[in-house]
Amino acid sequence: MTTSRKTRARLGMLPLAVTVLLAAGCGTQRAGDDGDASGRTRPTPTGVPTPSAPADFPCPGESPEPTAATATATPRPTAPPTDHYAENHGFRDPIPLHGRSRCEGLTAVGRVRSALEPLRRRGDFAPDSVREALTGAGYSAGKVRTYRNGSGVGFLIVIGASPWCVEGTMSGDSTRADAFGGYPDGTDCEPPSGGH
Repeated sequence: MTTSRKTRARLGMLPLAVTVLLAAGCGTQRAGDDGDASGRTRPTPTGVPTPSAPADFPCPGESPEPTAATATATPRPTAPPTDHYAENHGFRDPIPLHGRSRCEGLTAVGRVRSALEPLRRRGDFAPDSVREALTGAGYSAGKVRTYRNGSGVGFLIVIGASPWCVEGTMSGDSTRADAFGGYPDGTDCEPPSGGH
């Protein structure tokens, strides 16, 4: 009887021993902390993959060279902002599409522009006309929103369950459309109205 009690006691200690061993491997070092316990800086290990931006590739009908907008884009500052404006308003930045989704987005943008260009040339900037043209291009009436935008028309199309969105404006000068993957706060395709 004492043997079975000892066995049960040893088995009961096993989870405790495993927890102690796992906890011993955990220290006070935080992500991005390059110092060791003595405060000395350790070199960054080589051969460890670092996260990178998703790979994009030229889509059908797209030139492999960067577009003018990309080439002239303003570089982002490397130092964190002191007022945290960008951090606090990041929920308003739409999620970009990458890879195959980006190519599908460019195709959808082309289809939207083709559907709206005849209206733009005629000078028909009525939200109902834009809605009819977009539903005629195959988009579900329940997923298309149009609204007056100054002297033109704004539109938003919800595509897919991911969400997947096409948003833009049509005016006398041009038809602009962009595809994106919703917003970080989960408001689908509608721009969020407030943050934290």
